[in-house]
Amino acid sequence: MHRLRALPAVAGVVSAILLGLDPAPTRAAEPAQAVPLGLLRVQPLRATDTDARVSLGRKLFMDRRLSRNGSMSCGMCHIPEQAFASNQTNTAIGLSGQHLRRNAPTVLNVGYQQSLFHDGRETSLEHQVWSPLLAQDEMGNRSQTEVVERVAMLSDYRGLLERAFPGQAVTEIEIAAALAAYERTLSSGNSRFDRWYFRGEAHAMSALEQQGFELFTSKAGCSACHLIGTQEALFTDHRFHNTGVGWARANKPPEGYSVPLAPGVSTEVPAAALAQLLGPELRDEGRFEVTGRPEDRWAYKTPSLRNVALTAPYMHDGSLPTLAAVVEFYERGGIDNPGKDPAIRPLGLSTEEKQALEAFLSALTGDNVKQLATEARAAFRSNRTR
Repeated sequence: MHRLRALPAVAGVVSAILLGLDPAPTRAAEPAQAVPLGLLRVQPLRATDTDARVSLGRKLFMDRRLSRNGSMSCGMCHIPEQAFASNQTNTAIGLSGQHLRRNAPTVLNVGYQQSLFHDGRETSLEHQVWSPLLAQDEMGNRSQTEVVERVAMLSDYRGLLERAFPGQAVTEIEIAAALAAYERTLSSGNSRFDRWYFRGEAHAMSALEQQGFELFTSKAGCSACHLIGTQEALFTDHRFHNTGVGWARANKPPEGYSVPLAPGVSTEVPAAALAQLLGPELRDEGRFEVTGRPEDRWAYKTPSLRNVALTAPYMHDGSLPTLAAVVEFYERGGIDNPGKDPAIRPLGLSTEEKQALEAFLSALTGDNVKQLATEARAAFRSNRTR
């Protein structure tokens, strides 16, 4: 892997503050990854994110043995071959087949996020990693200690733990640090858009995709929330918006759901039949559940649009199956409700303009997604069954 020398300590502290992270002590001897074109000029990696810690974190991320019954890993909801998202189901599947409330978002470029989860309830990857590990419907562990003790007993982690944390006893802090270190390496940029916009490669995007960009930044108004800077573009404002999806699900639930059977194949199942099988749908009020502020009810975090062509289905509940459906949703102005964001309005786009927007979104795929997936799958194969 190509490497650059570590940035000076001052730059590391300043960048950490700008990204909403806790500044970590820097060590000049530690390597830092090259920053992909189009992402922030300062890598989200910390000086303590050594290769040994990243390798350990990758292995932990893909290890089913971290769950209570040995059946679930982080990589089973954030599937490497599906851009670290999950294409098969609208919402994630947890322990023993339990259906979860929300869609599994991609963890590509998660190190640049200022808040985590659809409701933004965590701001630190080190804290975030414990939420699915301890959630009883996700990985089902009873305590952090249970996870630490289980990992310590696994023979294929011997040596890896010592190399990642030399001279340290491994506790819940070290497990979280390794997982977070790996997740911070999942940077994916250098898309065709990046080469066209930031590097000036005139033919990196087609004429239709360039038309889509013009619409994205003007008539369609997408860039008001999915921000594009002069030297980088995360395609998010890191804020929370009510588009109407959450409100409609709570107040006007659908009569049926599209259930995927195979890639490109689905069937319609009545809501009553699903409720009989899975139980009543759990209420989801978005950011309100974190802040308690009425104005945050049914508001969800603006996702980054990088690699968006690979991460269907869309919205916090996975209710929109394709990019064409997403464009059509915003063309209609979302779903009206008392708290809908005033920036969301009917767009008046022609069929050609909608096709151009969709084409532009497909130009945001990074050039290393397959490589990151290959590395993750190799770590999965290194995990023993016992």
